[in-house]
Amino acid sequence: VQLQASGGGLVQAGGSLRLSCAASGSIFSVYDMGWYRQAPGKRRGLVATITNGGATNYADSVKDRFTISRDNAKKTIFLQMNSLKPDDTAVYYCNANVRTPDWVRKDYWGQGTQVTVSS
Repeated sequence: VQLQASGGGLVQAGGSLRLSCAASGSIFSVYDMGWYRQAPGKRRGLVATITNGGATNYADSVKDRFTISRDNAKKTIFLQMNSLKPDDTAVYYCNANVRTPDWVRKDYWGQGTQVTVSS
């Protein structure tokens, strides 16, 4: 199972970015997917998650600014980030809870994509 994230970059404060993450490989079913981020010197933390039914959960720091969405057919999630702040600067990691055809279910991580917000 591979998670391929894209869409990071450099943006000025107040700007927007859209991240994408696609799951591929030998997959029977994909359950919760989400985004996490890690800033230099800090622990990796939750940004937003979405179930395969579309229920969402957000970190308080991004509520009303970020929107997570999902295309189940394409096994892809998106993170629309608006009103970006310098504090949003981090490496963003995609996560997916996946069941493979051998009936093993576990979490997988993408390689991370850098988001840098300049002041």
